[in-house]
Amino acid sequence: MELKQLKYLLSVSELGSFSKAAVVLSVAQPVLSRHIRSLEEELGVELLHRTGRGIVVSDAGKVVVDHARSIMASIGAISADIDTLRSDPSGRISIGMPPTAGSVLTAPLIERFHEEYPRIRLKVQEGYSGHVLEWLSTGRIDVAILYNAPKTSTLMTEPLIEEELLLVGPGRERCMAMNGPVSGEQLAELPLILPSHPHGLRVLVESLLGARKIYPNVEYEIDSLSAVVNMVERGVGYTILPYASVNSKVEDGALRVTSIVEPRMTRHLVLATSTQRPVTNATRMLAKMVTQLVRDLVREGVWLPRVSTADQYHASTSSIPAIP
Repeated sequence: MELKQLKYLLSVSELGSFSKAAVVLSVAQPVLSRHIRSLEEELGVELLHRTGRGIVVSDAGKVVVDHARSIMASIGAISADIDTLRSDPSGRISIGMPPTAGSVLTAPLIERFHEEYPRIRLKVQEGYSGHVLEWLSTGRIDVAILYNAPKTSTLMTEPLIEEELLLVGPGRERCMAMNGPVSGEQLAELPLILPSHPHGLRVLVESLLGARKIYPNVEYEIDSLSAVVNMVERGVGYTILPYASVNSKVEDGALRVTSIVEPRMTRHLVLATSTQRPVTNATRMLAKMVTQLVRDLVREGVWLPRVSTADQYHASTSSIPAIP
């Protein structure tokens, strides 16, 4: 078994085509096919099913692909660690995070990382926490930012922040009067705009309210953060988000926020790496930068509201009328 064979197998399985893989690898297709066939003969199993629609990885192939991905990641880690010992480290590293975290973290992270490590290419991917966790476990990303991460032996986590989820509404006074905390029962009377299942935020909201036999009035299911914020700003309904997701909109008066009580809604944001693969120096540098950046954003009043903003929604309890 050769590393070249594993590399070829990975490329074909990910691209779903011998011809596409041959182009990406800059190798003749017959040579590529011969290496894959040789690997199959050595293992005594069929790794790829050739169909009229392309390539399908067999069950045995999936096992080999998972091991191959881990092996290639370990080899890449060797080069990455050696690079970081130099004064001018280079290479690639990737991080995944949910859109609500990415809305406030992605831009400053890329700017800061590029400034400090200009020859390391940082890739940022956004997705639901469940998808980000899957990317981490399969080696598609090196570092993950997750909400309410599961406690497993395959994850090494570091707490970043506990976020409070707030009720978000339009800033126009004619549409709402958000002058104090909102109870779960009041929340059930409002037209809500939330992501669909199995989005973690939707599951958390319904779980906390369901424990009190309260059922949210979800009038719109939208999985795009920017679209949800836009609809709330237009006065279509309300949503539930952490402050960081709408900080700039609250600052310019386009949106308003208020806290939710009975039940209070919070979730924990953590930084995670996989225990199944070696942690490189580049990974450690990225993790350290993320941790420091979150602290900076909290101190600047971007991730959590400043006292002046908090006063807006911790005043006296009042009812919130439905949007006309």
